[in-house]
Amino acid sequence: MCPDLTIRSTFIAGFPGETEEQFQTLLDFIRIADLDRVGCFAYSPVEGATANKLDGALPDEVREDRRARFMELAEELSAERMKRKVGKTLKVLVDELSNEGVVGRTAADAPEIDGVVYIEPAKKVSKRYKAGDFVSVQITGADGHDLWGEV
Repeated sequence: MCPDLTIRSTFIAGFPGETEEQFQTLLDFIRIADLDRVGCFAYSPVEGATANKLDGALPDEVREDRRARFMELAEELSAERMKRKVGKTLKVLVDELSNEGVVGRTAADAPEIDGVVYIEPAKKVSKRYKAGDFVSVQITGADGHDLWGEV
């Protein structure tokens, strides 16, 4: 219905009482949900939080292990999703121009949270555009977080 919609979410792993089976259900969910951007934090007690009183607090090692396993899977899924953008032309907001190159972001990218778009060749772009400009970029490469492209 809306192919350009970006769906993001953040999860907590290792909540008090969380079983390995429940954690596996979460991993199964992110495999099929096809979310664009996901993050995960290991549960940690917060002063005054009701969750601090729940039974079944998990050891720090278990919480961190689950967070790491989640993020490992999320990285794989993100890389697959980003590769689907190769060959497409995307509208990119130019954020930075420097001697090292041009960096921008798409409507799906939150500054300092998600990946960026590296636009090449930098010399060609930096002479024609400035920060705040929108450019049409053909995506030529991708990894788990970032895209590369040419104007």
